[in-house]
Amino acid sequence: MDHESLARCVPRAVPGAIVALSLSAKLTLEPKEGLTARFGRNRPEVDVCVGETDLRVSRTHGTLTHRDGHWWVRNIGRLPIRLPRTRLLFRDEDPVPLPEGYTPLFIRGSRDREHLLEMYVVGWNGGQPAAQYDAMTRPPKRWSLTADEHLALVVLGQRYLLHEANPQPISRQHAAEVLSELQPNATWSAKRVEHVVADVRARLSARGVYGLVREEVGEPVGNALNDNLLRELVMSTTLVPTDLALLDPS
Repeated sequence: MDHESLARCVPRAVPGAIVALSLSAKLTLEPKEGLTARFGRNRPEVDVCVGETDLRVSRTHGTLTHRDGHWWVRNIGRLPIRLPRTRLLFRDEDPVPLPEGYTPLFIRGSRDREHLLEMYVVGWNGGQPAAQYDAMTRPPKRWSLTADEHLALVVLGQRYLLHEANPQPISRQHAAEVLSELQPNATWSAKRVEHVVADVRARLSARGVYGLVREEVGEPVGNALNDNLLRELVMSTTLVPTDLALLDPS
């Protein structure tokens, strides 16, 4: 069955309004300071019902509140809410502001079911942006790297560029060994690799890339910081598969 989706279209509404859509409910709220709506499994008690037949979804799983010109989503349920870019919002954490436009929220229920709650914050024109068929395509935002940073990150992230399933960064020690073979006159060590990568993470974090500092990923950190960094570099096309040619010493 083909269900309505806010990703395809959204009804016109006043700027700043929010439209919330689940499989069984739809709600439009105009921006009003302090206005709060609830979503969850208990249809009689919430404003938007989601996961009605799934006991893993809390009866009231979260809230939407308009405050300071933004709509904020808060989790008060037992399970985390997954936001875009794999961000997880846990119970009683600080609420997260929703950006203008489309945002899907997911609640994982029983037997790996994913319950979708679509959000759309209406922009200044009161609806969907106009189609721009003939407009020039905007290039991705590529990040500036020095030659050493670029080479080190290609080495560290080679599994991502090789399209391996569930790739992970190679170890700093292994990366240092590969770099030393590629640049025998340079002084590469695991410590230097660590410093180079940490500098890039700090620079991108300062420019708004999420998930590159410990406070944003939680414990245990493991490879999460470098994994997030490499995914950002690949998705932005800062690193591309043809960069693997740098690993050929010939």
